Amino acid sequence: MIRNLNVLSENKIRIRKVLVHNLVKLLRSELDFKINQLQIIFVDSSYIHAINKEYLKHDYSTDIITFSYSEDKNIFDGEIYISVEDANQNSKKFKVDLNTEIIRLIIHGILHLLGFDDIDENDKAKMKKVENRLVKTYQKFDKQNIMVL
Repeated sequence: MIRNLNVLSENKIRIRKVLVHNLVKLLRSELDFKINQLQIIFVDSSYIHAINKEYLKHDYSTDIITFSYSEDKNIFDGEIYISVEDANQNSKKFKVDLNTEIIRLIIHGILHLLGFDDIDENDKAKMKKVENRLVKTYQKFDKQNIMVL
């Protein structure tokens, strides 16, 4: 288990926290970052919608929101919120299993904390290239699913 990494979820969402820790450990080794304090929180779409509306002024649900509180991109102090419901919808839309989509979102959040951005098309393409490579590398890192269904 990684010290200073907290994996949290709403009561009805069951996550294999050790697998999230294992994935972040692999990513930390490959991407060379440290964790001062990081929370990865699995929520439903209404929860992430409320966060999106309050803090980002967007009145809709989304699959992931990342907050970075660190001035150093290689030392994480932040929060990653992942909507399991939106992830499930994305997995159906893109014809991948839910575990792969959850892994993609964890990687996506980590890349945001590292300073990657996806607002303009050029930055989005750069981020997506790295994200796709990492998903391909780690999508089957463990035979168990992160989500307990």
